[in-house]
Amino acid sequence: MIKTFRGLLADGEQQRIRLSTKDGLKGYKILKFQLMPQAPGQNDAEHVVQAFSVERDTVPTSAPTIGFEDPTLIAAALTGNSTNITQNISQSIIIDNVTINQDIFVTHTEANGSNKVNYYIELEQVKLSVDEAAVATLKDMRGRE
Repeated sequence: MIKTFRGLLADGEQQRIRLSTKDGLKGYKILKFQLMPQAPGQNDAEHVVQAFSVERDTVPTSAPTIGFEDPTLIAAALTGNSTNITQNISQSIIIDNVTINQDIFVTHTEANGSNKVNYYIELEQVKLSVDEAAVATLKDMRGRE
């Protein structure tokens, strides 16, 4: 089964996507993670949207950073245009082999202003065994430390 989520994020905003269940036996893998500016054609708009397995304490509103060493990062996407580059940019990276059975948190930082961005996430639902559910939940708990 495929589930989709979409939303509009302001600069510095974080949204929760509720996926958790009582028994944790439903897991999800990200298939697509795409962005589209709310107002296409704006100059100097660079959007960084990231999906995490744990809630962020703060979300920066300028100078975004993406750290693949963060074990709670499960996807990252970038889109925009700038006078510093000659063409529009749009790319996303989904961390392989990550199964989530808890809520995920999507954050947005706009590097050059305070423009909004739309996001679209497509998830594949997978049935987890009791052992797989325990491992996924423990990974989430470990990331909260």
